[in-house]
Amino acid sequence: MKKHVLTGVAAGLLAALLASSAYAQIKVGVGSPITGSDAAFGAQIRNGAEQAAADINASGGVLGQKLELSVGDDAGDSKQGRSVANKFVGEGVTFVVGHFNSAVTMPASDVYNEAGVLEISPGSTNPQITERGYPLLFRTCGRDDQQGAVAAKFLVEHAKGKKIAIIHDKSTYGKGLADEARKGLAAAGVKEVMYEGLNKGEKDFSAMVSKIKSVDADIIFFGGYFTEGGLLVRQMRDQGVKAIIMGGDGIASQEFASIAGPGVEGSLMTFPPDPRKRPEAAAVVKAFESKGYNPETYTLYSYATVQVLKQAIEKAKSTDPTAVAKALREAGPFQSVIGDLAFDAKGDVTRADYTVYEWRKGPDGKVTYVQIGD
Repeated sequence: MKKHVLTGVAAGLLAALLASSAYAQIKVGVGSPITGSDAAFGAQIRNGAEQAAADINASGGVLGQKLELSVGDDAGDSKQGRSVANKFVGEGVTFVVGHFNSAVTMPASDVYNEAGVLEISPGSTNPQITERGYPLLFRTCGRDDQQGAVAAKFLVEHAKGKKIAIIHDKSTYGKGLADEARKGLAAAGVKEVMYEGLNKGEKDFSAMVSKIKSVDADIIFFGGYFTEGGLLVRQMRDQGVKAIIMGGDGIASQEFASIAGPGVEGSLMTFPPDPRKRPEAAAVVKAFESKGYNPETYTLYSYATVQVLKQAIEKAKSTDPTAVAKALREAGPFQSVIGDLAFDAKGDVTRADYTVYEWRKGPDGKVTYVQIGD
């Protein structure tokens, strides 16, 4: 009888221990387009977050707890993004790294705001995301009004007398970026020769190429992502159009060159200084490369987002999202692989550092993006 009682007590203690272990996790959702046309960016965000969480857990976790990731595929679609957000809330997620597409972050953040979940986006750049005043919403990337201004300034200084056409993919991000560049050009007295939208997901842009021909454009400012941007370049070259395309961070992927083909040389884009070249990122970059993975563009932004989240939780001495949000705004700057980061009252990073890149062929014959701006 005594043996049975002791066995029951031991079983109860074991169950309590297991329950405590299960509870001692900080649940973090990672929302990104794992599938769909923007899956290359989704993979970057997922890989960056997973590596950061693994590194943090290996060094003891956060406040004695481990980071437990839940990945949600939003496919770059606003409705699916909302579904992913509801999934995270149902799972008890309290922090989210994501989403990537601005059109997804907008509706998903509505869900998080209502549920009291803190969200930090590594890649959503539309200004309206943080202009809505959500207290638990942040981003580690810049804004389109910042990179649009940089693009416009570059064109004004380096493309005097050139005919500039503006094309966007009608997405929240693409049209927003195009409109910001258009504002910058207009402020400098430059009027575009064409302003048109194409449909994200389309493959045949022959009609658009014909319009570009008709206005004899020298430069195309493109607001959109690498799939449509790459196809547009390829089809322009196929029809003998030599106009140079300039885009934003949405084309900051080697996939852009792969889709565009040889005619991609000379294309321009805006993006922050290459985070892979920062001294703070050296060890992490080496770790990625040892696995045969190139941590380009948003990989390190995602890694940095998890780093910042860890430090803010430790500063707050709490995993309560409201307390962590307060720490994010007041306790920075936070050290990260993309440099020190601090946040303003809106949740934007206080450092805006967009520059200009050109796609060039290297000694190995591979076309990649090379920084040419300051």
